[in-house]
Amino acid sequence: MSLEIGTDEDPQHFHDEMGEHVGSRLNWLRAGVLGANDGIVSTAGVVMGVAGATDDSGTILIAGIAALTAGALSMGTGEYVSVSTQRDSEKSLLGLEARELTQMPVTEERELAKMYVDKGLSPETAEVVARELTEHDALRAHADIEFGIDPDNLTNPWHAAWASMIAFTVGALLPLLVVAFVPDGVRILVTVLSVMAALALTGFVSARIGFSPRLPAVVRNMAGGLLAMGVTYLIGMLAGTQLG
Repeated sequence: MSLEIGTDEDPQHFHDEMGEHVGSRLNWLRAGVLGANDGIVSTAGVVMGVAGATDDSGTILIAGIAALTAGALSMGTGEYVSVSTQRDSEKSLLGLEARELTQMPVTEERELAKMYVDKGLSPETAEVVARELTEHDALRAHADIEFGIDPDNLTNPWHAAWASMIAFTVGALLPLLVVAFVPDGVRILVTVLSVMAALALTGFVSARIGFSPRLPAVVRNMAGGLLAMGVTYLIGMLAGTQLG
């Protein structure tokens, strides 16, 4: 997607390629990127922690598989519950607003006009806009300006849940495969390097999706992952020393 912006002589909008229902797509893309990032960091943290306590490959692999399974299910369930709650709230607000429009339509039209005055329209123009929007689709007009809700495009909990769960699994597979197939002598180094590369990628993708600067997102992602792995590895070493 191009972020180039044109001129009045050569108009070009950065959002032309987004199409409709941008909010819905960004919702599951956000869940996917965050899921992948969490899968990488949390699973790498677990395997690094266990690797700090023991050199046994089987133990480390089992811990990684357990972390992947629990994390993926937790991410999927958490996204489904949170987005379902948001959707329920949106539907409740729309229901209440529909009742207000039925019981006091004149008052609601005046309220709509006042909101447009607050946004900068003249009272005369605001009254015309409110009247025309009310005649076209009163509920949509009020839902948009009052709550920022599109009645035909409510948040979808299943999209977010599946995107998060699958992305977590894909992200978690990286440190898990490194543990399974990389020799003991270079396991820690290869894990750290591969995880850093993966976190740089997810940071870049998340910044691109949100149209924000790439470098700060990449640096934050890598720093957070490195800190998580370092802390868990240190704790694993201390636990292994004490319990061993």
